[in-house]
Amino acid sequence: MSVLICLAAIVVAVLVLAYLRAPLWLSSLVALAGTGFGVYGRGAHIGWLVGVAVVLAILNFKPLRRALITGPLFGIFKKITPPMSQTEQEAVDAGTVWWDRDLFSGKPDFAKLHSYPAPKLSAEEEAFLNGPTEQLCAMLDDWKITTETKDLPPEVWQFIKDQGFLGMIIKREYGGKEFSNYAHARVVTKIATRSGSAAVTVMVPNSLGPGELLQHYGTEAQKNYYLPRLAKGVDIPCFALTSPEAGSDAGGIPDFGVVARGSYTDPLTGEHHDNVLGIRLSWEKRYITLGPVATVLGMAFKLYDPEHLIGEKDDIGITCALIPTNHEGVNIGRRHYPGTAVFMNGPNWGKDVFIPMDWVIGGASYVGQGWRMLVECLSVGRCISLPAMSVASGKVASFTTGAYARIRNQFGLAIGRFEGVDEALGRIGGMAYQMDAAQRLALTGLDMGEKPSVLSGILKYHNTERMRKVLNDAMDVHAGKAVCIGPRNYLASGYGAIPVAITVEGANILTRSMIIYGQGAIRCHPFVLKEMRAAMANDAVAFDDAVIGHMGFTISNKARAFVMGLTGARLVAAPKSGPTAQNYRDIVRLSAAFAFLSDMGMATLGGSLKFREKLSARLGDMLSGLYIATAALKKFHDDGEPKEDRPLVRWAVESALYDVQEAMNGFLNNHPNRFLAWCMRRVVFPLGMSLKGPADRVGTRIARSLMEPSPSRARLTEFMYVPKDENDAVGVLEPAMKAVIETEGLESKLRRAQREGQLRAITARGRLEEARAKGFITEAEFAAVERARRLKREVIMVDDFDKDLKHADPEAVHRVVF
Repeated sequence: MSVLICLAAIVVAVLVLAYLRAPLWLSSLVALAGTGFGVYGRGAHIGWLVGVAVVLAILNFKPLRRALITGPLFGIFKKITPPMSQTEQEAVDAGTVWWDRDLFSGKPDFAKLHSYPAPKLSAEEEAFLNGPTEQLCAMLDDWKITTETKDLPPEVWQFIKDQGFLGMIIKREYGGKEFSNYAHARVVTKIATRSGSAAVTVMVPNSLGPGELLQHYGTEAQKNYYLPRLAKGVDIPCFALTSPEAGSDAGGIPDFGVVARGSYTDPLTGEHHDNVLGIRLSWEKRYITLGPVATVLGMAFKLYDPEHLIGEKDDIGITCALIPTNHEGVNIGRRHYPGTAVFMNGPNWGKDVFIPMDWVIGGASYVGQGWRMLVECLSVGRCISLPAMSVASGKVASFTTGAYARIRNQFGLAIGRFEGVDEALGRIGGMAYQMDAAQRLALTGLDMGEKPSVLSGILKYHNTERMRKVLNDAMDVHAGKAVCIGPRNYLASGYGAIPVAITVEGANILTRSMIIYGQGAIRCHPFVLKEMRAAMANDAVAFDDAVIGHMGFTISNKARAFVMGLTGARLVAAPKSGPTAQNYRDIVRLSAAFAFLSDMGMATLGGSLKFREKLSARLGDMLSGLYIATAALKKFHDDGEPKEDRPLVRWAVESALYDVQEAMNGFLNNHPNRFLAWCMRRVVFPLGMSLKGPADRVGTRIARSLMEPSPSRARLTEFMYVPKDENDAVGVLEPAMKAVIETEGLESKLRRAQREGQLRAITARGRLEEARAKGFITEAEFAAVERARRLKREVIMVDDFDKDLKHADPEAVHRVVF
C-alpha cells in the first residue's frame, strides 16, 4: 500500500510541477527524491533509482544530452523538415507576432491583454468621420451606382479626391492625413454601410498598393513626386499582382522582366532617353481594382538578368515597379464586372514594354525584394479593408433586420417574436459583435506598431465568412423584401458582393487550410522557428536548447490540459469576477489543449502536416476561435463592461469556444494514428466535451435588444451611416420602428375592439376612422397610428418596375387600395 501511496504522490508532484512549468533541474530533483523515497530500504529495487538518476543526469548535463539525445534527433529533424522556398521564408518572416503568441503559449496573459490601450479617434479623425465621411455617404445612391451608372458620379469622385480620402495613410509631410489604422478602418466601415462600391474605391489606395509601398521602400525622389499627388487624388493608383495563371500562388506569377538597355519617352516630361539601363517587361494581370482608371500602375513581376548587367545572378526574384499608365505599351481601360459590387476593376497588359531602372520601387537596390515588400504590407492591409467591410455588413444587418423584425408583423405579432426569426437575429448580433471585436483588437496592435501577419489571416477569413452568414440570415428574415432588387432593397448589393470579399486578398479556402496555421505554427510557437533556424544554420547547440524547451512546453501543456479538463478549469485564476470569469478560465484550458494538440500534430505528422490541409485548417480554427473569444472579452472590457452587452459578449465568447472544441473533436476524429488520437482525447477531454454553444435565451436577449432603441443596439451599430431622410429605405427604419413601438398598445386595443364587435368596418383604415368617430381613440392617437402605418408601409414595400425593368415606381408606396 505504501508503494502505491508513493507512486500516487510522485504522479501528483509531477503533474503539479508540469502544470506550473517548473524548470528541468527542479523537476529532476523532485523525481529523483520521489524515486529514492519509493525504493528506500528495498535493495531489490535499487536499480530503479540508479536508472532514474542516470536518465536525469543525461537530461541535465548538456554535452552528454547533445551526444546521446538531441544530436541524433537533430540529424533526423534535418532530414524530415521540408525545404522552405524563398517566398515561403519571406512570408514566414513577414510581420510580427503579438497576442497570437500568447494564445499559442497555452497560458495567455490577460493582464497584458487588458493593458493594451482601447482604440480611440483623435479629434481630427472624429471630425473627419462626422464631417466629410458623413457628407460622402449622403451623396451616394447605391442603386444608381450599381445598376445605372456602373460607377461613382463625377462629383463623388471629385469629393473623394478633394477631401483627402485617398491619402488617409499618407504622412502629413506629403500632404496626407496620416490617420491611425483605427480611424482608417472606421472610415471604410461607415462608407461601406452606405455603398460597397464607394468603400472599395476609398480603401484600395489606402491598402496594399503604391502609397503603402512607397512610404516604406520608395526612394526620396519617388516619395516626393508621387505621395503628394496620391494624397490629393491627382494620381489614382492601382497595384497589379494577380495573373490568369497565378491567383493564390502569387509567387508563381508568369509576368517577367529582363534587365536590358533601351530607349523610352518619359510620359511625365515628354523627354526622350536613349541607351538607358532598365527592364523590358511583359505581363498580363487581371482583377486589378482601380486599374481601368489608374494613372500610376504598381506592378509585381519576376526579374531576370541573363547578361549580368546588375549582378551575378540570372534570377533576381520578384520585383515591384511604378509605371505611369500613359507610358507606351501599357494597356488599361477594360473592366471586369464583379456582380453587384460595381467598382472600377479590370485587366491590364503589356509586351516588351521598356521602363528605366529608377521606376523600380526603392530603386535598383530593391530589385528582387518585391515579395518581402508585399507580404509585409499585406499583413497590415488584410487587418483593415475587408474586415472593415465585413464589420459594416454586421452593423447594417443588425440595424436593418432588428428594425424590420419589429415593424413587420404576421398573425398579429412582430415577426421578431417568432423563435425562428429570434434565432437568426441572435446570430446576427452575436457575429456582428465578434467581427467588430476581432478587428478592434488587431487595429490596436497595428497602432502600437505591430504587423500581426497571422492575425491578419484570421481576420480576413473569419470576418468575411461571418459577413456571409449575417447577410444570409438578414436575407432570410427580410424574405421577399430582400429577394426583389430595387432602390428599396438595402441588402441585395452587399449580398451580391460576398464572393468578392471571400475571394480577394487570399481566397478563403486557402487562407483557412494553409495560411493561418501554416504561418501561426512557425511564427507564434515559442520553439518551432528556433528549431527550424537551428537546422538551417546547422547549429546543434541552438537546436538542443530549443528542442529541450519544446519538450518541456509540450509536457506542461499536456498536464495543464488534463488537469483543467478534469476540473473544468475552475481552479484557474480569472482576471475578472462575475459573468465572464468562467470564460477566461475556459480560454486558458483550451489554449493549453490547443498547444498540446498542435505539438502532437507536428511531432507525429512532421512535414506532412503542411499537406494535410484539413487537419491544418482545424488547428487554425482552434487558434482563430481563441483569438475571437479573447477579442470579444477585450472589447467588453474596453467598453466598461456594460450590463446591456452581457448577452452579446456571452454569445460571442461561448460560440467561439464551442467552435474551438468542435475543431479539436474534428482533429482527433481524423488524425491518422487512431491509438494516439484516443490517447490525446483522454488528455484534452478527460470527462468528454463539456462546452456548450450559446443558450437559446442568450440569443433571445440579443434579438430583443435589436428590435428596439437600446444602448446595446447603439454600440453595436456605432459608425454606421444612418440617413435622416424618411424617404430613404434605411433612413425610414428607425422612425418607423419607434412609431410602431409607440402605437403597439393602440393597435392591440383596435384589434380587441374588432374581435368584440365594437368596430365593424371592413378595412383597417375604416376601423381606425370608426374608432376615432366613436371616441375609442383621441385625435392625437389617430394621427400616431396613421403615421406609424404609413411609415410601416414605407418599410415593407417592394419596388415594382415597368415591363422592361428600367424604371421603378416611386409612387407605389402611396398606392391606396384598402
